[in-house]
Amino acid sequence: MSSKRITDLPSKADAVRFKPEFGQRFVVTVDTEEEFDWTKPIAREGHTVHSVARLARFQEFCEGRGICPIYLVDYPIISSPAAAQILRDAVAAGKAEVGVQLHPWVSPPFDEEVSSFNSFAGNLPEELERAKFTKLRDAIEAAIGAPPLIYRAGRYGVGPNTAAILSDCGIAVDSSVRATFDYSSGGGPNFRDLPVTPYWIDRSKGLMELPLTTVYWGLLRQFGTALYARMWRVPRLRGALARIGMLERIPLTPEGVTIEEALRGIDIAIDMQLPVLVFSFHSPSLAPGFTPYVRSEDDLDALYDWFRQAFAYLERRGVRPTKVSELIEAVELA
Repeated sequence: MSSKRITDLPSKADAVRFKPEFGQRFVVTVDTEEEFDWTKPIAREGHTVHSVARLARFQEFCEGRGICPIYLVDYPIISSPAAAQILRDAVAAGKAEVGVQLHPWVSPPFDEEVSSFNSFAGNLPEELERAKFTKLRDAIEAAIGAPPLIYRAGRYGVGPNTAAILSDCGIAVDSSVRATFDYSSGGGPNFRDLPVTPYWIDRSKGLMELPLTTVYWGLLRQFGTALYARMWRVPRLRGALARIGMLERIPLTPEGVTIEEALRGIDIAIDMQLPVLVFSFHSPSLAPGFTPYVRSEDDLDALYDWFRQAFAYLERRGVRPTKVSELIEAVELA
């Protein structure tokens, strides 16, 4: 079994290089999951999948702009016949891709105690993490008719055995790393010092990391990694520095990030020459009332407008959409 860990700091030689004609691209990833109360402790029961009915509208929205969304699907979603039908048809038409997202607390086998610590799949014993992943991966392939090639751990919860499990199960791309974020206080992984650029987790097995895109903006952005970590006890200071244009952390998501902030983030990512900008959000935000970010139909309209403006700006800046299959084909192996 490989000793490689997703959270190991890569060397410069581990950077993934793409063919020159690939240019700069972007992907839209959707954490496609059940609805639950984010304010309550994690539980196996009590979730719903009502927002599945809104997936078709988002898929149509993306198709109209030539974008192939990547749906990272968990067990309650792939167990929904309605969701499976929507996703299967889109994948069969070449207009969407489906990957794996493991929420261990709702993914069988249910052999662990439900707790915050165990909600990070990488904290589970290797045999149990592997069993949950394999069962979910196989269910996705059976329902969709195509093997998933990309993975994102629920709550970004990778662990010491995750890379080996992914390699053994035919996954080519992990996208669990949320660069600049640290979840260790809750028992999760620390991504604070990891790069935002794609890198090889295990080149010999063809497993790459595609981090979610988060950048620092402001006069102090070159010192963002060091400064932001030191201000975790005083979040008001982070807010103050952002307001005066000194330092702001900007993840590329419509959830909690204004379009003005996102456009600044896109500019920084382009200036950094990131080969792939990774956008993300949670599928329950496609229906009002299931996440803190979309409480009304007006909020939902604002989410779609956020994407309209972001996609239009990316087009003006010459950043084209891509998908996992193209990403893999564009890698320079030499």
